[in-house]
Amino acid sequence: MKAALYARVSREDLSIENQLESLNKWADALGYEVVATYTDTKPGGDPDRPGFKQMLKDARLRKFDVIMIWALDRFSREGPRNTLNYLEQLKHYRVFLKSMNDSWLDTSDIGAGELIIAILAWVAKQESRRISERTKEGIKRAKNQGIVVGRPKGSKDSKKRKKAGYYKRWEK
Repeated sequence: MKAALYARVSREDLSIENQLESLNKWADALGYEVVATYTDTKPGGDPDRPGFKQMLKDARLRKFDVIMIWALDRFSREGPRNTLNYLEQLKHYRVFLKSMNDSWLDTSDIGAGELIIAILAWVAKQESRRISERTKEGIKRAKNQGIVVGRPKGSKDSKKRKKAGYYKRWEK
């Protein structure tokens, strides 16, 4: 069986290698041939993940039979609707999804898995929201204590951010 590996971390300073090493060993143990590896260093709630998009395109072209992931939250944190839409797309393409750490997540098995997937997709989205709320509270507390938050004006990407309006919003 031809397999694709998908691994994701939220930030570029985190290592994706642990996921890839474990997924490769798992694929080898199952006797799968790894024909593609896709990675992203963006939050799972961000629908604009280049590796993820390419993986879906290649799934449509049937370049592999199964996508192997570390866990459901590495696949998507976009909430139940979007996650289930992705799974429906894969089902339409006749590509299965298998999770290494969520043993119940194997879309080649039809049944209660769809209900569990919906629940856990919702849980992943809630966790993403909680992380965002904690981050915003931390920034607010730091600002109240007089700590400068964000990038200084001379940082290497301040010009790009000024054009997008991002930097100006954070200045206020």
